[in-house]
Amino acid sequence: QVPLVESGGGLVQAGDSLRLSCAASGRTFSTYAMGWFRQAPGKEREFVAHISWTGARTYYLDSVKGRFTISRDNGKSTVYLQMNSLKPEDTAVYYCAADESKRTSYSSTYDDTAAYGYWGQGTQVTVSS
Repeated sequence: QVPLVESGGGLVQAGDSLRLSCAASGRTFSTYAMGWFRQAPGKEREFVAHISWTGARTYYLDSVKGRFTISRDNGKSTVYLQMNSLKPEDTAVYYCAADESKRTSYSSTYDDTAAYGYWGQGTQVTVSS
């Protein structure tokens, strides 16, 4: 088990910024690939961003490129999602996920929810217009 706890969500206005954090327990966090996903009401969970275990590889959903940045601090066992220029369509529950195998970083599965074995409970982000 890899307990993951997201934080940093909230209610903001369009154009504002938020930084989400995902804290993991365990000494092996640095070996996991990590992803952020989101789920809006009535919609399927969708991929937002991915970072490899070294931080050398990152992938983003096209609609967030240039606005969102994923990063990680392995010393703090935490992955971050910096979200700038937020839009109402970014409103969703945001989840972090961990891939122990690291295969997601080197294949086309980084955006596949099934490729991640561990999930947090989510944090709500609401962007008003």
